[in-house]
Amino acid sequence: MLKQGNIPLFHISRRKALPWQLAWLIRGVAIVLALLVCAIITTQMTDYNPLQVYATMWNGAFGTTRKIWILGQDIAILLCISLAVTPAFKMRFWNIGAEGQVLAGGLACAACMICLGDTLPNALLIVCMAAASIAAGALWALIPAIFKAKWNTNETLFTLMMNYVATQLVAFFVIVWEVPKGAGKVGIINQATEAGWLPQIGSYKYLLNILIVALLTIGMYVYLNYTKQGYELSVVGESEHTARYVGIKVSRVILRTLLLSGAVCGVAGLLLVGGTDHTITTTIADGRGFTAVMVSWLAKFNPIGMIFASFLLVFLDRGASEISTNFGLNQSFGDILTGVILFFIIGSEFFITYQVQFRRSGKKEDDNV
Repeated sequence: MLKQGNIPLFHISRRKALPWQLAWLIRGVAIVLALLVCAIITTQMTDYNPLQVYATMWNGAFGTTRKIWILGQDIAILLCISLAVTPAFKMRFWNIGAEGQVLAGGLACAACMICLGDTLPNALLIVCMAAASIAAGALWALIPAIFKAKWNTNETLFTLMMNYVATQLVAFFVIVWEVPKGAGKVGIINQATEAGWLPQIGSYKYLLNILIVALLTIGMYVYLNYTKQGYELSVVGESEHTARYVGIKVSRVILRTLLLSGAVCGVAGLLLVGGTDHTITTTIADGRGFTAVMVSWLAKFNPIGMIFASFLLVFLDRGASEISTNFGLNQSFGDILTGVILFFIIGSEFFITYQVQFRRSGKKEDDNV
């Protein structure tokens, strides 16, 4: 028997599913609190008007038509990589190798542009680029998947190490293809002929990338929620023993899911090299492979939710850069504000999922131990 004096002051328990209105109200309150804390930090550290700082963040993302299109392009690439890692995460395969898979896809795309740019018609060249990028990304993800399926290796470490291998592989070919020799960079590929550059829709430079990722988002949502394969990976994620008991071949699901993840990362590499940058560097993924992990988790593996999570992170990143430029502050200050906002948003998910119950005073409770 437990006396009241031995009952904890509070305990945490999992909530039943909250109505979506209440869940978004909690998130909204978290954002308001975050902005208040950021205002206090801004006033104490810089003496600037917090409202001016927030207006600068807004202008950094939406100040001009060009900035809006760049924002859309950045959201599309981050969303694409987030979609790629989500099937693996939902299966509880911790694919931390999206960065390397994007690099592998981008390297294959650049190889096609450099080696085949003068020999193939542009339409056929783009088809080869797409096929090579998707295959390279899928292959880079398949390697750790095989080791996991056959020998149960640690996929987190394996995929992480594959990032470094991909980075060094790209660094090697950058030296092979560098223009001019000794420059240490490839430069703009096929700048004179634009061979292999993805076509532009009207005067909108990034519209094609955005449309491709929009179609991928719809396709991934349908795949995860309305197909047999999506159901199987969810069962494997819940319990491999249950999956085997009901006749699901776990090894096959692992291989299939990682092929899909790598292939979508390959698409991101294609969009970066063929669609926007038209070059290949070791930093072309720009850490998005790791940021995508946060996007996927914030959205709880929901592709529609990832649109909003990607927007939030890209908006904060561009806003932080604009603060640094306009106020003469270093990038760290903008990152501090971004970190505070993310802390409150991520923290709000705790209160959506769990509830804190305090001990009631003046009431004796008896429990069986």
